[in-house]
Amino acid sequence: MVDRRNKILILNGPNINLIGIRETNVYGGFYIEEVNHELSEFATNSCIDLEIFQSNYEGELITKTQDVIENPADFLILNPAGYTHTSIAWRDALLAINVPFIEVHISNVYAREEFRNKSFFSDIAVGVITGLGENSYKLAMIYAVEYLLNKE
Repeated sequence: MVDRRNKILILNGPNINLIGIRETNVYGGFYIEEVNHELSEFATNSCIDLEIFQSNYEGELITKTQDVIENPADFLILNPAGYTHTSIAWRDALLAINVPFIEVHISNVYAREEFRNKSFFSDIAVGVITGLGENSYKLAMIYAVEYLLNKE
């Protein structure tokens, strides 16, 4: 039997596909595709498999999360975006699969509207990175790779 390589799954919620287009004063002028490319290169160089998934539909994100049961991932990087403040169902899916994850936000959610201060994910995450733009993803990826390599 061939050993499976460690895998990181990045799950991005609604409107993340518009990063670089929408509200650049809030989210920055970079494109998410650029970040995805850098993360993929880092994973490859670290001998980690990486899958990146984005959806504007809550049900698709929940299904992709549940798919981890059949198609294992060892660590998740999660940007729930607008679902951060609304999705108990996605939270329940994460609890069901019991895979460690980091919650990531590009903008500083605590410096924005008050409703953005409540997350249904932060208390079950390994950690939260918020407000560091594209570096939020990069720092999460560095942590996830170190976590996986040190658990072996």
